Amino acid sequence: MAASYESRIRCLEGLNLQIGFWHDPEGVLNSEKIKSVIAIDGPAASGKSTIGRMLANHLVFLFLDTGCMYRAVTLAVLQRGIDIDDEAAVVDLTESVELDILPPWGKKDGRLYTVLLDGQDVTWDIRTSEVDSNVSQVSAYKGVRQNLVDRQRNLAKRGSVVVVGRDIGTVVLPEAPLKLYIIASTEERAYRRWIEQRNREKSLTYDQILADMIRRDRIDGNREHSPMRPAKDAVIIDTTGLSPEQILDQILTLDYFHALGESR
Repeated sequence: MAASYESRIRCLEGLNLQIGFWHDPEGVLNSEKIKSVIAIDGPAASGKSTIGRMLANHLVFLFLDTGCMYRAVTLAVLQRGIDIDDEAAVVDLTESVELDILPPWGKKDGRLYTVLLDGQDVTWDIRTSEVDSNVSQVSAYKGVRQNLVDRQRNLAKRGSVVVVGRDIGTVVLPEAPLKLYIIASTEERAYRRWIEQRNREKSLTYDQILADMIRRDRIDGNREHSPMRPAKDAVIIDTTGLSPEQILDQILTLDYFHALGESR
């Protein structure tokens, strides 16, 4: 099955797609394609990206982590010295940047995918504490969200995809037949982020990361446009104290996967 998944990804890469710059002549998610779209949401470091990738690999689906798109835009803002409070300038930049998300071919540094910003590999640059501290504000801007949501919907139109983010089930793909909302305690999420960062940069302390995570949760949950919250029909999965394998096993017991297996 892993080989089939890689073949599918190679197919996507071979099309040389740039996010938001290809056209689906159908224009909408048709009823057959929407059956194979899975939406996963949740707060930072809840485990949604890891679980999303594992689930996509298991199903031989494509994997799209939309959070990396907001992070890439935030990095672009910081690199260009744009005032993070200048909403118009941030939106203008979002509309002009070139974003690519590709498989992690040949990379053995733990990445789940490769993120290119204007042709440059920024996969780990978007995971710094500076980006962490500013991404919630950038992603709260209506124009930023509108632009990136359009790009995300374009990718999802292909079907057979697991899409991960903060508002996938509520805004981006409310038609998705399976919506998962992944959570964990704030303390565990802060610990996971501290472990992730300490080997790549001069790490913040655990207490600093915990305080920033509480702040980000408040911003993400109370922003005017597309606040982070579970869809009404989402299945809530608490990952606190569980391994990724245990979480995946729990998810695969859902009725959706029995029905999906029968239709394939």
